[in-house]
Amino acid sequence: MFKKKETLVTAFALFSLFFGAGNLILPPLLGFNSGNQWLIVTIGFGLSAVAIPVLGILAHAKLQGTLIDFGNKVSPTFSLIYAFFIYAIAIALPSPRTASVTHEMAIQPYWDISSWFTSSIYFALVLLFALNRSKILNILGKILTPAIIIILILIIGITIFSFPFDFGSTSIASPFTNGILEGYQTFDAIGAVVVGGVIIISINLKYTHASYEDKKTLIRNAAWFAGLALFLIYMGLILSGALSHTAFNAETTRTEILSGLAKQSLGNIGNLFLSILVGLACFTTAVGIVTGTADFAASRFNDSKSVYTITAILGSVLGVLVGQFNVAYIIAVAIPSLMFIYPITIILILLNVVPNKYASSIVFKAVTITTILFSIPDFLGSISALSPAADTFSWIPLQQYSLGWVLPALVVFIAANIIYRSKPE
Repeated sequence: MFKKKETLVTAFALFSLFFGAGNLILPPLLGFNSGNQWLIVTIGFGLSAVAIPVLGILAHAKLQGTLIDFGNKVSPTFSLIYAFFIYAIAIALPSPRTASVTHEMAIQPYWDISSWFTSSIYFALVLLFALNRSKILNILGKILTPAIIIILILIIGITIFSFPFDFGSTSIASPFTNGILEGYQTFDAIGAVVVGGVIIISINLKYTHASYEDKKTLIRNAAWFAGLALFLIYMGLILSGALSHTAFNAETTRTEILSGLAKQSLGNIGNLFLSILVGLACFTTAVGIVTGTADFAASRFNDSKSVYTITAILGSVLGVLVGQFNVAYIIAVAIPSLMFIYPITIILILLNVVPNKYASSIVFKAVTITTILFSIPDFLGSISALSPAADTFSWIPLQQYSLGWVLPALVVFIAANIIYRSKPE
């Protein structure tokens, strides 16, 4: 039913909803620190920041419901609590971070304007878009995303040819796992379950007569296109950072290296292009988060329009308040919550993607509980609660990489299927 143009517009909209503050500022510094291990770091980063989010959209294509549906097989109560935490984290951290990045990189270098003023104007526009949510798909897919991609290609393409193709050494002990954990900071797995719902509702509003299978095909194809674009952009940004190892000192910050690359590639006008890029990339993500959170709140009150509006306003006000903190502080504050909620999100995405015969409610319960239990050490470690006895959980495989939940979850998934697959639920 859907033409290639409609698939491309949806893919562009998905890309822009994913590609925000973290996606832009994290890869260059990661590449700078990775040196000759940049490709291994890229693969790790791509696993958590591209593969898992794409699978999250594929899960949405299969469910075609809301975030609540992701955890229903565990229990309705668990699903509601999980959804609440996801939206609370999204609206309190990555959404305000987009305003903070925009101020630090696109406004502060040129104008003597307070972050209060920047955030207020920024979230007023976000609110305007959120209140006109039926037009989001077209605006993001046809106008904003092409501008983002064109500027990114210019910066990456020129940068790659501006430096000698050689790399320095790396100080990263475990490049692959470092890439995975840095990918957490993009919030894209969380973004997948949040903005995937925005896409579902937008498609339902725009294509009211489309069948389940037609919408499923549209969403799946758009997810693969968006994922490929994201991976290529990340690879380009990481490579650009790796090639620039002689241009910056070891203490360079995320925003400094990105600004430096823009100026290196596009000259003095590079900062102008970068400002536009930062503003657009951050803005589209904030729109997706505020809209998704408002959708969730409205769904708990019979799709009340007034609840949607109130939530969108509150989300925007919170964005203004938290957006006053600098980017580094917001990233640091986010780490504990990510170390706990990210593994659960990844597991729920994977369980919703696998065929139903391998994902009974018993399997859902067993694997999710296991993941929660084995994520606790990573969470406690991230807030330094385990500092006095750092080796307490060293017996857990991959614990030293903050991935202690992976093998236990896999073992329980296999065991639960072997034991219970033939039994009725």
